[in-house]
Formats: sequence, C-alpha cells, structure tokens
Amino acid sequence: MLVLTDTYDREPKSRDNIDKLLLQAGWVIQKKNRINFDAGMGLAVREYQTDTGPADYILFVDRKPVGVIEAKEENHGYKITTVEEQTAGYAAAKLKWVGNNKPLPFLYESTGIITRFTDNRDPSPVPAKSSAFTVRKP
Repeated sequence: MLVLTDTYDREPKSRDNIDKLLLQAGWVIQKKNRINFDAGMGLAVREYQTDTGPADYILFVDRKPVGVIEAKEENHGYKITTVEEQTAGYAAAKLKWVGNNKPLPFLYESTGIITRFTDNRDPSPVPAKSSAFTVRKP
C-alpha cells in the first residue's frame, strides 16, 4: 500500500514539468531547507513554509518574495481555476524566515501543462492563461 506523506508525491509529473518551465524562464529552483539567496536573482523555493502551511513554490526576485505557484496534478486540467482562492491564501500568508507585510503580487496555478497567472498589482486583476513563469520586478 502506498501512503502519500508529501504533496510532492501526489503531483510528481506536474512538478517535474513546472520545474522545467521555471528553469527555461531562468529561475533557480531550491528546496525549502537549503535556500541560498546568492544562487541567482530569481529563486523558486519548493514547499516554502507559511503561517497557513507550505506553499508549493514561493518565488523570490533579488531576495524579496514576489509570487506563489500552486501546483496541481495534470488531470486537474482546466479546473485549475478552482484553486485561485488557495493560491491567494498563500500569497496573503506570512512567510517563514522573511518579513512580508503585504500579499505577494504574482499568483500562478499550474499543472505543468496549463498555467494561469494573476498580477495582483492591477486594480482589477483578471487571471489569464500564461505560457511561462516570467515576472517583472515589483
């Protein structure tokens, strides 16, 4: 009997695809317990701790948290829009080890094939399909 103890185990193919997309976009991927902010300008940290639980990925640019990625299984498909509230919750959560006083502006939901993006800096943010994990400096 297989017992899943980590969310990574439930979404391995999606996470592999997300990792590839992040690497293609120039992000350095790091694990939650081995963060090296000197590794690159853009870091994507897996399973980053928040006060509401671990976020699948927290994105950092120049050492500042700027975004969150909520990963879902490939078969989630276009139902990915149903997790926007979950992503927003992680974006508003307090992050461990860094001081964030306001919600993160860049929100992604992804299966590794389908990715949706919301820029919360927009006064009327509208989630849209995205082809890559690119962000501008906030």
